[in-house]
Amino acid sequence: MNQGISDTGGTFLTGQLLIAMPAMEDARFDHAVIYLCAHSAEGAMGIVLNRPVNKPSFTDLLSQLKMDQSAATRMLHLCSGGPVENARGFVLHTSDWTAEGTLHVDEDTSLTANLDVLKALAEGGGPRRGMLALGYSGWGPGQLDDEIQQNAWLSAPADDAIMYDTDHSTKWQRALAKLKINPMSLSAAAGHA
Repeated sequence: MNQGISDTGGTFLTGQLLIAMPAMEDARFDHAVIYLCAHSAEGAMGIVLNRPVNKPSFTDLLSQLKMDQSAATRMLHLCSGGPVENARGFVLHTSDWTAEGTLHVDEDTSLTANLDVLKALAEGGGPRRGMLALGYSGWGPGQLDDEIQQNAWLSAPADDAIMYDTDHSTKWQRALAKLKINPMSLSAAAGHA
C-alpha cells in the first residue's frame, strides 16, 4: 500500500511507527509503539511492538500446533499486537519470505496471518527476522486521523531494531528519539497552536 493523502489532509502512514503520546486516554495504548501495516481512507491496522507476552512461548505454541520444531534455528518473540482478535496470530516479518495471503506492507516488511510462516520457521526456514503478535490494533475510517489531530499519536520512520528486537522496555523512548524528542519534555495536555 502506498502512502497518499488522507481525508484530513495528512499523509497515510503505512509502514511508519505510531508512538503514543502522554495524552493517550486509552490505557491499552499507554506508551505503545505500533507498526502501521495499513492506513487508508478505509481505516488503519497495526501491530503493537512493545507489549511482550511470556506465555505461551514460541516453542509452546509450535507444540500446541503439533509442529515438529527439531529443525528450528531461531525463535520468534511474542507480543500482544492489540485488542482486536487477540486469539489470532500475525507474524510481522522481513520481506525476504512470502506465502499465499502475505500482505506486503513495503519493500522491507510483510505481514502473514497463516500457519505457513510458523511451519517454515519450525522447518529451519522462514523470514530473516520477525515477531509474532497475538491480535492487532485497528481503526475505522478517519478514526486514526482524528486521534493524531487530538495529539494522541506521533509518527516516525520504522527500523528493524524497534520492530524486531526484544528490548521492549526502551522501544517507546527509542521511537521518540528518532524524532529527537526527550520523553521528559512531553506534556499530557493536548493543545493546538
